[in-house]
Amino acid sequence: MNLPKTHTPFEANTPEAKVGIIGGGVAGATIALRLAELGVNVTLLEKGPSLVNGPPICHLHAGGSFYREITDEQCLTLLQQSIDMISVFPQAVNVRPTVIAVPNTDPGQPDSIIPRLKKLQTQYAELVKQFPDKKLLGEPGDYYCLFEREEVEELAQQDLPESVTQLSDWLIPVAKNLDLDSVKYPLILVQEYGLSGFRFSATASLAASQIKNCKVKLNARVTDVRQSDSNKHWQIRVDHQTSQQQETLNFDYLINACGFRTGQIDDMLKAPRQRLVEFKAAYVAHWAQCAGHWPEVLFHGERGTPNGMAQLTPYPNGYFQLHGMTPEITLFKDGLVSSSAETAQPNLPKPYLEKIDQGWPESVVTERTQGAIEHVARFIDRFLSAVPAANPLFGAQQIPGDDPKLRTSDVSFYGDFYARTEIVKAPSALSASDAILDNLIETGLIIKSELISNATTHYFPVTRNIELDSVVSLACDIAKDRGYPIDLALKI
Repeated sequence: MNLPKTHTPFEANTPEAKVGIIGGGVAGATIALRLAELGVNVTLLEKGPSLVNGPPICHLHAGGSFYREITDEQCLTLLQQSIDMISVFPQAVNVRPTVIAVPNTDPGQPDSIIPRLKKLQTQYAELVKQFPDKKLLGEPGDYYCLFEREEVEELAQQDLPESVTQLSDWLIPVAKNLDLDSVKYPLILVQEYGLSGFRFSATASLAASQIKNCKVKLNARVTDVRQSDSNKHWQIRVDHQTSQQQETLNFDYLINACGFRTGQIDDMLKAPRQRLVEFKAAYVAHWAQCAGHWPEVLFHGERGTPNGMAQLTPYPNGYFQLHGMTPEITLFKDGLVSSSAETAQPNLPKPYLEKIDQGWPESVVTERTQGAIEHVARFIDRFLSAVPAANPLFGAQQIPGDDPKLRTSDVSFYGDFYARTEIVKAPSALSASDAILDNLIETGLIIKSELISNATTHYFPVTRNIELDSVVSLACDIAKDRGYPIDLALKI
């Protein structure tokens, strides 16, 4: 593997300056690589056996078109963050668009989505004009396009192409299978790409192993966190679950990237914080009769109702990841909980914690996956022949504050030398790393270099250049180890 020659653009104030990160999910792994690639000494502590093993990742959300209820400002932020994520982790991206349909049962109209898409397209075009290397979602003029019913009917009569050569090719398998009377027109195709959690995990693992100042400790459970009397140093006690050994580590700066369990570390430090936690799940189905190159297909709907949004996320060889924003599928009764005056950690009901820590009963997996299949089959009746194919992709998601509709957040700080990552969507991890980098400079732990004087620069020479074949190979191993089909790890 040919890697570029690296250098250290930062100098620590003392040779012993160290950063500790608790949690090796998307946020923790991204921040570790961001800092380590710049020469900062980083130790990443992850209680699980591998990196990035949290809530399911499947979308970049390059514009937030999945969420009609969020603000335009959040959508514009997601667009910028997603472009940055593609630039840094190209190996994890599934380059295929999303088709958005508004069902007849939904009170919304496709035309109401278009003004936002125009804003996003304009911002993307302006970004590409200023920074040509940011053209990572195709041509700005193709960011979205519309298909009226007559066009969809014509596409339904065409043969499935062997390869996609134009945007309309993505619509052909949809047009051939969609109940054309069940949705409103136009259908909208938008460059909302996919993001592979398994390939993200593999990329982060391979990159970390090649950066000498990035230490990764897996199966490492943090049991105690203390700050010195001078509030300038951290002492972390770690239980190594495989060796049954304990270790005490010392850091100058601490990053809490524990995901939905971030509040547990906050409680150790008596650091209050208002946050929500929501338990969610996506489901894996195999559709043997699937043919053609499928885009993602999104059917808008009112969250929490029987007609909640349905998502059909494609993977190779007829595998699909399914969401249905109903209490019987992706959402769960009492699955959204809040912190309190007594604790910064929202307390999920015991059955959901048991699912996270111990797994799911097979009967529940089958029931909910079948429900997700039927939810999609309301619009694509042939999809009824799909069958449950694996355990759900599931986890709990933290949302800072008290607004469950928030989709863009990155990090908060408490006192000196302590940061909490609070991302809701994966691309926000880079924004979190930028904010933490600025804070490290403000605290005097590292000295600013010319490399970050340009706010558009993300320096990841090792991460960006990990070979795709190596990533896919490791990602397939990770998928198998976690009990999922390797197809979910393959490149589309």
